[in-house]
Amino acid sequence: MATNDKDNPDANCMPMGFTQFHMQPQPRKIIQTPKLIVILYEANYGLRYIYTDGRKLPPPGEPQPWWYGYSVGRWEGDTLVVDVIHFNDQTWFDRAGNFHSDALHLTERYTLTDRDHISYAVTVEDPKVFTRPWNMSMILYRHTENNFQLLDYECYGFDLEKLYPYPELGAPK
Repeated sequence: MATNDKDNPDANCMPMGFTQFHMQPQPRKIIQTPKLIVILYEANYGLRYIYTDGRKLPPPGEPQPWWYGYSVGRWEGDTLVVDVIHFNDQTWFDRAGNFHSDALHLTERYTLTDRDHISYAVTVEDPKVFTRPWNMSMILYRHTENNFQLLDYECYGFDLEKLYPYPELGAPK
């Protein structure tokens, strides 16, 4: 569809779709405490809390839906297993416009495979959109540069003059 880029919530500076975060080249920072894991995403200033304090997922309707859902994690050996529910329906899975409903349920698995790599796998369930669950997996890489840090992320929305500041190079039509 010709309008996918401009209709993408991310292209309008809204929070990025959940799986889009993992596919972006921008880095992320993971902060782990005994009761909470926080993931900071450079892209769109994304922020996630994964509660690892033993709490259960809240019942339907509590709390109100979140852009990134409500995440509760537990350890199964060396793998962090995260259940995520209570999403709103306003993000996309990818830039192609694949969407989800507020019934989205993700089961994520993060496994440290060595000092610099995490195997990420997710099972996606959404009975309002998909006929059956589906899976996706990828490797997440640690940035090993000296003094690495997350940078400011400027979002201009779908403003062609800012996205393509050199008209002589030609902006997409």
